[in-house]
Amino acid sequence: MRVDASIFKAYDIRGTYPDQLDEQVARAIGRAFATFLKAEQVVVGRDMRLSSPAIFAAVVDGITTQGAGVIDIGMVSTDQYYFACAELGHPGMMVTASHNPPQYNGFKMVRRMPFLLSGDEGIQDLRRIVESDAFAPAAAKGQVHTQDLSQGFVDKVLSLIDVQGIKPLKVIVDTGNGMVGPILKRVYARLPVQLTGLYLEPDGRLPNHGLDPMQPENRAELQRRVCEEGADVGFAFDGDGDRFFAIDDRGEFVSGDFLTALLGCYLLEKDPGSRILHDVRASWAVPDLIGQAGGTALMERVGHAFMKARLSQEGAVFGGEVTGHYYFRDFFGADSGIVPSLIVLEMLSRKGKKLSELLAPLEATYFISGEINSKVADPQGRLQALASRYADARIERMDGISITYPDWHFNVRASNTEPLLRLNLEARNRAQMEAKRDEVLALIRA
Repeated sequence: MRVDASIFKAYDIRGTYPDQLDEQVARAIGRAFATFLKAEQVVVGRDMRLSSPAIFAAVVDGITTQGAGVIDIGMVSTDQYYFACAELGHPGMMVTASHNPPQYNGFKMVRRMPFLLSGDEGIQDLRRIVESDAFAPAAAKGQVHTQDLSQGFVDKVLSLIDVQGIKPLKVIVDTGNGMVGPILKRVYARLPVQLTGLYLEPDGRLPNHGLDPMQPENRAELQRRVCEEGADVGFAFDGDGDRFFAIDDRGEFVSGDFLTALLGCYLLEKDPGSRILHDVRASWAVPDLIGQAGGTALMERVGHAFMKARLSQEGAVFGGEVTGHYYFRDFFGADSGIVPSLIVLEMLSRKGKKLSELLAPLEATYFISGEINSKVADPQGRLQALASRYADARIERMDGISITYPDWHFNVRASNTEPLLRLNLEARNRAQMEAKRDEVLALIRA
């Protein structure tokens, strides 16, 4: 069948409903998934999007048409879905478009935990099967069974911390009408914290704000409320719950690389000498602090499919990405929003310090630009121009281009979904960071 090839992306399948991804396409993708993996059972969950019930029904029909059974785990967060795939030992399809606007939908697909289908391994195979109708013959239709694994998830995530060691911290949580609210309430009911919830009820209309806390407008209310109410910390989650963001006691947004450094060092206290993953965009704070704490910092490509696989290969205890994905060896190598929130609570309780106090040494030493996007007509041409301009630097091409000098460095990557280049830059002082940021942006936007 004819299908929009652009929905088959680097880490997942994602497109607008119903023009790029409708029930017919979803059914074909379900058939292709069962065909490609020769699956006997497939775990299927969904998020709260208005189109998710229809997409879910279609993909389940496709999977069962191929003779595979479906374990319907219901409306869940993505980390609950990863838990289900790991616990049951089956591949899975999660109907979600993560933090994208309401008109989007798609699939995050597990081969076997912690390995996901990616553009390099599996997703383009699904596209070819769909386009050529190369579905395997099936003798009989598979059966659908429902299974609620939510209590097991609650028990699992709480087992990763010392619940008795948590102090009665004042916490404000914003789940943005995404998928985290219901399960978060069950987890946090077993903690001695003072919880205030914002928009905890799943609602695919998104009546309050968008699903991506990386965008300042989507976390503005949380930041204000933390200050106004004197909270110890604020937590935000993206739409499907596999990303986590922290607001410190000043109401300041905590960068993902600084949080990776703090969490990595804290986990090294529990597991000395371990390996910690970070992505190519990260601040020097991560390898510096991990090294000082006796760990080994390892760099990896951006993207959950790559980070999960590398975490497993290296036996790393933890990995973090600038954009709020945090991966844990003891959570099947998967990323979770709730797990890092619990570890932050434990870290603050055990250290007896405010989050702002833990961040102060990093903020005084490392000066980061944050991610800056630029629309460009020829992304690859711009990357080559950067390589030519900074040819005297150390240049790496693990993911986009990373250019390093002794006192400043940057990474520029092309977006997987838009004609954008994404810049992350760091220098040893603020003035140099701002000057180099502007210099590189001028080259990108020339």
